[in-house]
Amino acid sequence: MSNLITTLTREAKGIVTMHIPRRSRHLAVMTGTGLSLALLMSGCSGASGGEESDGTIEVWAHAGQAAESEALQGLVEDFNSSQEDVTANLTLIPEADYTSTIQSTSADELPDVMEMDAPTMASFVYDRKLISLDDVVSSETLDNRIEGIKESGTYNDATYAVGLFDVGLGLWGNATLLDEAGIEAPTTAEEAWTVEEFEANLAELAEVSPSGQAIDLGEANGFAAEWGTFTTTPDIWSAGGTLLKDGKAEGVLNSEENVQALEAWASWREYADPNTSGTAFPDGQTALTWTGNWMYPTFSEALGEDLVLMPLPDFGLGTKAGHGSWQWGVTPAAEGNTDAAGSFLDFLLTDDSIATMVEANAAVPGSSSALEQSELYGPDKPLELFANNLASACGSENVTEECIAVARPVTPGYPTVTSAFGSALLAIWGGADVQEELDSAARAIDSDFSDNNGYQDD
Repeated sequence: MSNLITTLTREAKGIVTMHIPRRSRHLAVMTGTGLSLALLMSGCSGASGGEESDGTIEVWAHAGQAAESEALQGLVEDFNSSQEDVTANLTLIPEADYTSTIQSTSADELPDVMEMDAPTMASFVYDRKLISLDDVVSSETLDNRIEGIKESGTYNDATYAVGLFDVGLGLWGNATLLDEAGIEAPTTAEEAWTVEEFEANLAELAEVSPSGQAIDLGEANGFAAEWGTFTTTPDIWSAGGTLLKDGKAEGVLNSEENVQALEAWASWREYADPNTSGTAFPDGQTALTWTGNWMYPTFSEALGEDLVLMPLPDFGLGTKAGHGSWQWGVTPAAEGNTDAAGSFLDFLLTDDSIATMVEANAAVPGSSSALEQSELYGPDKPLELFANNLASACGSENVTEECIAVARPVTPGYPTVTSAFGSALLAIWGGADVQEELDSAARAIDSDFSDNNGYQDD
């Protein structure tokens, strides 16, 4: 089984099915829990707890968009056929189960190479599930990364993750509806609407939007989930706030800047379409939507020349945007076989491989040379705004007016931070007091950090 590409897909009713090759003639079916999946995976992944694998490496990745998964499968096949020294065996795990599967799998049962969502990297380093890539991946590959990839892949001054792509977050508009309301769309960071202008425009655009609501903020994605943290942190960074500083949340997460920013965010509910269908903006029902680059293929097909990409509103410190997407790392299971793991990652991060992937998912190319050649993100291209944002990336504890793309906190305690913050966001959106919710979230985060010695490495 270790020589197979195994694909795990989530069925409509939440059942996870592992598709076994024809000669096995059976299906293993289970409920979609990370623990159950991890137990099954440990029996078939072929990871050997650090033993040499004779040029064979096991690779785990998330099963996201169909086109993205297909592109990755093709790249693995290309790598395997490009040389005879290393064979990569790919396992795709449903995105909803992916992070919990890694969390519940012991380090010696992990694959040699694994994908991870950028904000989880530091927690996996802390749990000894990743090794530094500085002597594993080539210097040419590392030097060619765009700034956003460097920022989100670095922890304690060492590189633990590299990525084929990064993401952008922006405000998308329907030019016809904007024109009908007499509103001009900003197209550069310097032209971003102030929050006051944005709120006035929401009222105007609600009048011309067929749904009677001006904007889709992604409520259907769940504000308590990572979506909430990813899409609202630009508001607090732009207002001069942040989530965490020096491992502390008290006086930071519940600061006056954050309270004011989230009070404004909650007030937009009056103009927000819940969009349970997932098609409000491309169907022309709302004038605006607040989402990322991955929606460009859908939006451009639906709206054509009416599609406008704009920066997020400026709360006072300039427009900000989140970044940090799926990246790749090497686990201790690759000990003695890091050359093979490194050669695989070097192949994934070539310009040709990156071009294949971003053609599938419309993401921001992760290397400087691939970005320059991009038909979407290069100079004067339709998504250039996202590339410009990532060129000025920074960490969440040193946000300046000049910085636009900000990485979520790089800390082993990030799962606690986003969980507590997300719970507060959901309550705030439902009408709860902002200060009280942020106070409660700050206490929960600081308690967890205290219980874990501040997540300091031994």
